[in-house]
Amino acid sequence: MNVLAVDIGGTHVKVLVTGQKIHRQFDSGKDLTPKRMVSKIQKLVADWPYDAVSIGYPGPVVKNKVILEPWNLGKGWVGFNFEKAFKRPVNVINDAAMQALGSYRRGKMLFLGLGTGLGSTLIVDGLIVSMELAHLPYRSSTFEDYVGLRGLEKHGKKKWRKLVADVVARFIAALEPDEVALGGGNVRLLKKLPPLCRAVSNDNAFLGGFRLWDSKSAPLCASSATADTMDVFSEHKRKVTVRK
Repeated sequence: MNVLAVDIGGTHVKVLVTGQKIHRQFDSGKDLTPKRMVSKIQKLVADWPYDAVSIGYPGPVVKNKVILEPWNLGKGWVGFNFEKAFKRPVNVINDAAMQALGSYRRGKMLFLGLGTGLGSTLIVDGLIVSMELAHLPYRSSTFEDYVGLRGLEKHGKKKWRKLVADVVARFIAALEPDEVALGGGNVRLLKKLPPLCRAVSNDNAFLGGFRLWDSKSAPLCASSATADTMDVFSEHKRKVTVRK
């Protein structure tokens, strides 16, 4: 199966299909509606054959459905029928969760995306737990306000690095992960990674998109019964299953 992986960001929409090595992209922004995005993607990948689509969406997703409009894109995402638009089967997942899935190796892994905001996902023995740690209270505001782009611009790189170290230490103490995968565009600004951390590439989002459909590397249990979990890895049978 050839899978088209779509990583939606506030600056660019990046796409890659199974078997290709170099992603393609176009600008996103406040005027990007889902209909316009699909049209741009179809033109951009007209020479790439694909059987299914994975979409990493910058916001909460429940049972393959977008449930909240993005603040940094156009309108119309909630209720949009991606399968009808692409004329293909489509899996929609939170963008941080898709990058986390592509970065996952084993055990309990916490993913933190240091970008415009703060993406967060916990994977426990193959079970994805999408989280909204960014908006929990921290100091006089929220975690995102200190370690996201606003915090970086307000406090400068030196203090921002100390804030990142403090926030990561708090999450490790609370969640007790085996390791922390740090992604996002600003991870490159860290001179030294906090304990238990490893830096991961943003391109891992594409691998995560492929894994959503790849029964050999990551059997999928899609359409989870809850808003925040998706059972991705099976310990027994290597086959695709669907939980209704």
